[in-house]
Parts: sequence; C-alpha cells; structure tokens
Amino acid sequence: MILGQFHEAFPMGDASRVGEARRHAADLAQACGLDEVEAGRLAIVVTELGTNLVRHAREGRLLLSARPDRAEVEVISIDEGPGIHDVERSLDDGFSTGGTPGTGLGAVRRLADHFDLHSDVPRGTVIVARVRSASQPADTSALSAGAVSLAAPGERVCGDGWGFALEGTRAAVMVADGLGHGPDAAEASREALECFAAAPLRTAPREMLQQAHARLRSTRGAAVMVLHADAAQGTVRSAGAGNVMARLVSGVADRTLLCQHGTAGITIRTPEETSTPWPPHAILVVFTDGIETRWKAEEVIPVLGRDPTLAAAVLARDYCRGRDDATVAVLRRKD
Repeated sequence: MILGQFHEAFPMGDASRVGEARRHAADLAQACGLDEVEAGRLAIVVTELGTNLVRHAREGRLLLSARPDRAEVEVISIDEGPGIHDVERSLDDGFSTGGTPGTGLGAVRRLADHFDLHSDVPRGTVIVARVRSASQPADTSALSAGAVSLAAPGERVCGDGWGFALEGTRAAVMVADGLGHGPDAAEASREALECFAAAPLRTAPREMLQQAHARLRSTRGAAVMVLHADAAQGTVRSAGAGNVMARLVSGVADRTLLCQHGTAGITIRTPEETSTPWPPHAILVVFTDGIETRWKAEEVIPVLGRDPTLAAAVLARDYCRGRDDATVAVLRRKD
C-alpha cells in the first residue's frame, strides 16, 4: 500500500533555499526511519540537486515527500530550462555543479536507491531520486506507480489525497480532492483514503465510492475516483464522483475516463462502474482539477516506459493551474 503525502515545494531562487530543503529532508528521513548513513546520502542528494537548480536552471524547484509506508524519502527536481544537452556526460562522476559535497548528478545517481531523469532542450529537466531504508523489502509487483501532489499557493497542507495498492498484476487506485483547500479539504481527502486503505483490492470501485460517500458525510466532502487496473486482463474498472479525471495514454491511443457529477459526502447518484481496455503500453494518469484538463498526450510519450513519477512531474510542471491543490497519479506496467 502506498498512501501518498503531498510534496513540500522549495523554489531554488538562491543558495539559502538549498539549506532549507536539506533541513526538511532531515526531518523526513527521521519520520521514515532512515539511519544515519541513509540520512547522510539523502542530504547529499538534496544538496547536489538544489545547487544544480540554483546555478543552472530557470524556475527550479525541489519537491520533497516522505513515504513512511515504504520507509523512503522522494526528492524531485523540476525546472523550466534550459535542459541538458548531453545527459550521459552530465551523469559522469566528476561532472559537478562545483563546490558541493559530491560530484553532481553522477553522485546523485550513485547515492540514491532509485534515480531517473528526463530532459528536454529547451523546456527543462525533471529528476526523481529516492533514498530508502535498507530494511525495506523488495517490491515484487508487476506494476509501478508514482504521483506528484502540490498544495495550493499559500497553504501548508494539501486538500488532495492519493493512494495505490499493488499486488501482482493488479492495482487499486484512489485520488480524492477535498472541496476547497486547506485543513478541512485535507481532512475530507484523508477520510476517503482511510476508507480506501481498509480493503482496496477486495472492494469494487462502485462499492468503494459508496463507502467513501458514507464516511465523508461528517466532512465538507470530496471529489473521488476509484480504479481497479488488471494488467493480465488488460482492463481498468472505474467509478467516481466530481472533478477527478483519468486518461489512458500510449503512443497510439488516448482514452478519457470520466466521473459522475456529485460530491462524495454530500450528494451523488447511484455509482456507475465502467470497464475500459488497458492497452499494453499505455499509462494510467489520474488527476485533480488543479491540473488543466486538456494536456497534450505527446508530453508524456517520451517517459512512457520510465518511472511513473517522471510523467506526473512533467504534467504538474507544465499544466498546473497554480491556484488550487494539484495532484497527478500515474500507473504503468513494469517492463
């Protein structure tokens, strides 16, 4: 089970923000149970990526999030240019941002337990790095999932919530968007995710939506979408209420999955469940209304076979409306 926490964003406008991000990463490391050596590796990863953004990027940001259920901390580096002309050379040890404790992106790749990078000249670069506890067991699922979740400007908490349950070739996904933003919206989405966590793969999407609707009656309510994806059968079953949407995107297909009108916890019609074919190389993208609806499918084509968080981060960078909580959750088959 992966119950997502939102990403704290650190704009890298000057070098002082690198230290701020590193201190926050230390708190996340403690929350995830990383030992001293692992926390030290995380500190270098944050320093290298942050310094790189300060010195070389436009509109650079570090996004940090804890995954206590996986005993790992995720660091995402996002910028809006100029991009990396020679990615392979940039990953060589010795190709440094200069004056930093490691040796640039090569050190990040070596020190992180997981590393992936996508760069487009001149649009910019997205990097995903994770440091996890050595006590964490290996992931045996045939599916890979990732997400980016950002709080509305000026808010300290995010009103969106997301979760994945992965088992073999099957996955259950929920994305919830509490009405408005701030603590009350976060409470609504948290209640929805706690309902989801009880039996995510054993409860059909329409039944899960009904259970969430009942549980959210004491909150301000939320838009909720629940999906079951089965890679072996090649299907995605879904049910939802409100303004959460999903798309199945591959190099040759783009299919939209919509929710019914309504708000879980306030008023919804009897939930309807739909079944949609899941093409072999398609990714499933689920997103809240903080992301523009009409994003271009070709934006994610270069990262279809990569870490799903790369696709989520590209969409969050390029299509975030910038006035509300925004979440993108992505699921794909492993190669």
